[in-house]
Parts: sequence; structure tokens; C-alpha cells
Amino acid sequence: MFEAINIPFDPYIFGGTTTAFSWHGFLTFIAVGTAIWLAGRAAIREQLDQEQVYNTALWGVLGGIVGARIVHVLDNWSIYGDDPLSIFAVWNGGIGLWGGILGGWIAGSIYAYFAKAPVGRFMDIAAAPLLIAQTIGRIGDIINGEHWSRPLDLFWAWYFTDIDSPARSVIDRFPDLFGTDVERPVHPAVVYEMITNIIILGVIFLLRGRVRPAGSIFIIYLALYATARFGIQFVRLDDVKFWGLQEAHLIAILVWIVTIPWIIWRVRFVGRDGGAPRRRVREIAEVDRVSAGRSRRERQRELAR
Repeated sequence: MFEAINIPFDPYIFGGTTTAFSWHGFLTFIAVGTAIWLAGRAAIREQLDQEQVYNTALWGVLGGIVGARIVHVLDNWSIYGDDPLSIFAVWNGGIGLWGGILGGWIAGSIYAYFAKAPVGRFMDIAAAPLLIAQTIGRIGDIINGEHWSRPLDLFWAWYFTDIDSPARSVIDRFPDLFGTDVERPVHPAVVYEMITNIIILGVIFLLRGRVRPAGSIFIIYLALYATARFGIQFVRLDDVKFWGLQEAHLIAILVWIVTIPWIIWRVRFVGRDGGAPRRRVREIAEVDRVSAGRSRRERQRELAR
């Protein structure tokens, strides 16, 4: 018989009432700070205006907070509709990652555009920091016991034993799946996402300096994350909207509608140094061939003398 993983953590750093501060909120703060710091480092590497990058990042954070909360509230309106004031209690946790990514992207891009900054290049340097920040933030989800998942009878399944863990309320929402077993082992969906984040991060590093136009790396990141999230969402137990699809599924589809055409028609691979595309490489090779032929003929004339 397999033995599932016990997650015993108290989701709150202190308290446990409406004024409590959760680990999820704390680690989200750490994640955002890390992302901004990494973006600043990337600005130096890419010879961009670091102050402009920080300003853009701050607007992205504001947009991300608003977007994340909006998506979470809409997805859980059955809870927030009865207590509208709790919508503003962000310190208790409760954000929609898709809203944070897209809200931050939109707000940051708008600011960068009006600041006459290179929007595409700013987007590209944001991709890796965002993936790292997402992964740090998901640690908070593990401690908090958020995101209900389907039952799993394998050794990597987990269950939550702290009485305040939101994961234990799953039996109230899905009695057909769990009955009265509050500690039924479930899929570690959050870990699945953390693993895919690391894989996508590796792809991003491989593509750095290899694709054009500017902004393509960020678009590829969005498409890859949408694909990973779409699949993982099937083991999560968020509210189904229609056709068996949850809110995150629908957002992923919208992201595909934007990103896949961009990738097909606009993304082009270039040299490792971000230099000449294939046509330019052929031109350089042709010049080298002609120069080599001219030098050979000149040597032959010297020998004939």
C-alpha cells in the first residue's frame, strides 16, 4: 500500500481570522520582489535603461495585483458574492495567476509604450523572472493547501492535515468524489505546474538571442504556459463554466488565439548572437567564397611569373 505525502503546515503566519496574514501572501511578496530584481539585472545585461525597467515593473505589479484579484473573484463568485467586502482582503490570499500575468503584461506594456521604451525587449526580459516568481509563489500554495485537486492513489499524492488548511474543505464542495474523507490523497497539481515552469524556463534560456522580433520570447512563454496549464487544469477541481472547461482553460484558449498566430507568422529564428538571419548568413558565405576565389587566382598569377 502506498503512503501519501502529509502536508501539515498552518497556512497562516499569524492569526487565522479575517485579519490573518498567510504564507501565500508572504511568498507572493517575495516572488514579486525577486522578479523585479531579476528584471533589473537583465536590464544591465541587455544594456537597457534600468530605471525605466523598474518603473515598468512597478506598473506591471499594480496591474498584476488588480488582474489577479479580478480573475480569482470571478472564478469564486459563489463565495465572494455573499461577502463583497472580502474581495479587498488580499492579505488572506486568493489570487488568480492568469490574471496576474495578463494584468501585469497589459499594464506594463501600456506604461512602456507611453514612456517610449522598447516594449518588445522589455517583454522578453520579463519572461524568465515571471517564471521564477510563479514558482516561488506556488510554494505558498503548497503551504496554504490551496487549489483542490482530484483524488490520486499513487505514492506522490498528498493530503493536508492542518485544520485551517483550505484543502480540507474539498469534501463540502465535492462530496461525490471524497465522501467524508477529509484527508483523501490528491494530485499535487501545484507541483506539476512548478515542474513545467522549470521546463519552460529552460526553453526560454535556449531561445534567448535566437528569435526575432523583439517580444517573441514573451509570446512563446505565454503559449507554452497556456499549454501546460490547460493540461494540468484537468486534475484541478475549480468550478466548471461550460463544456467541462474551467476558467483557466478558457483563458488558456484566449491566450492561444493571440499567441499561436503571432508565433506562426512573425517569429523567426536567427543566429546565436541575435545577428544575421539565414539569408544574411548566405550572403556572407557568398562574399567569403568570392574572396577566396579571388585570392586563389592572384596566387596562381604570382606563381606564373
